[in-house]
Amino acid sequence: MGNAGGERVRVSPRAVVAWGGLAVLVVGAFLAALGGLNQSLYGASSFVERYLEAIADDDIGTAAATPGVALDAGELEALGLPDDISTAMLRSGVVEAGPEDVSIVSDVANPDGTHSVTASYRLGTEIAESAFEVRPIDPLYGLLNRWEFADSPLAVIDVTAAHNPLFTVGTLTLDARANKPPEELANFTQVTPYLAVAPAVYQFHYESTLLAAAPVVAPIDAGEQAGVEVDAQPTAAFVERVQTKVDEYLAACAAQHVLQPADCPFGIEIDDRVTSEPEWTIVTTPQVTLTAGENSFDMPPTEGVAHISVEVQDLFDGHYYTLEEDRSFNLALAATIRPDGSIAIQLK
Repeated sequence: MGNAGGERVRVSPRAVVAWGGLAVLVVGAFLAALGGLNQSLYGASSFVERYLEAIADDDIGTAAATPGVALDAGELEALGLPDDISTAMLRSGVVEAGPEDVSIVSDVANPDGTHSVTASYRLGTEIAESAFEVRPIDPLYGLLNRWEFADSPLAVIDVTAAHNPLFTVGTLTLDARANKPPEELANFTQVTPYLAVAPAVYQFHYESTLLAAAPVVAPIDAGEQAGVEVDAQPTAAFVERVQTKVDEYLAACAAQHVLQPADCPFGIEIDDRVTSEPEWTIVTTPQVTLTAGENSFDMPPTEGVAHISVEVQDLFDGHYYTLEEDRSFNLALAATIRPDGSIAIQLK
């Protein structure tokens, strides 16, 4: 007859020890792998490297979304920045050059759990370094380290758009009047702060038919507040259009058959009796030059010459003669660009 209760399987103490040892090895290997991941892929250095690589790849969305990068209202206030500061430059296509050949110079673990990470990189043609303070945040799955910047690496670039509210940075053209109060919209020069990812190189310039600003290359470090001036100046086409208007204006003056053409910079007084219509011609037209003034592009007083030809009778002895005389004059003006792109000229 069989044993109704069956037989107990006995596990030897040696087998228990073996299985226990294996479990310890598995746990140990897991913990070792986890520690390796937390030191490498999920380490503070890798966190910084990924941020810098995102800038280099022009993945500005990822860089800007990195924990600790965004600035809240309190942080903006502490930095003396308006809460509606422009974020227009936080997009792809704006950065001229990001950090390349990144290497970690040092990663120092501080007693409070933060890490001081210093990275070296090539920015354009220069080798540079930046220091970052990062701190731990809630781990991923409760196991893998996660980090954030203790101080945002975003830079603030104060752009002075001189003599023209528009400027171009990278492939993006911006209007420095955005978010400005109505009383400042007509200012000839606008100064506007912009948030920008950093470290990075930015190139500012502007070019249109009437205005052009020479390129300004600005390497910006993490956390830096820097100033850039985009100095728009009249193009040859602008000067040519103003010259055309000056020529037309003087031609209209010359077409007036009077001794003192109305609202014109030249004229003559004759004591004798005029016996014919005065004929004016422009001998020398003032050549337009424009420089930026306080509120407009100005032409300084510039000399021109008009010529009058008129028949006159001498009141003393009654004889008739033809008066031929050159009359020099000066012309100054201020030119501005209207919102529709046309040019407004104000004579001075």
